[in-house]
Amino acid sequence: MQIKEIDLDKSIFELTDEYPELIDILAQMGFVGVKNPLLRNTVGRVMTLREGCKKQNKDLNYVVQELKRKGFSVKGL
Repeated sequence: MQIKEIDLDKSIFELTDEYPELIDILAQMGFVGVKNPLLRNTVGRVMTLREGCKKQNKDLNYVVQELKRKGFSVKGL
């Protein structure tokens, strides 16, 4: 089984391209823009998950814990 690793310094586009299931997971956490292919392909190419949390006033630790609960490991903390 492949370990699904989230690097907090990769762009949202890179992460969702590598793990398409992240689109629904992130949307459920309130990152609704990730569902929009145009936004994901433009803003998502330069924004990291860390920056997205800051911009939307989301607790990065909460997001990391949810990703771990969904079977991802997280690096870059």
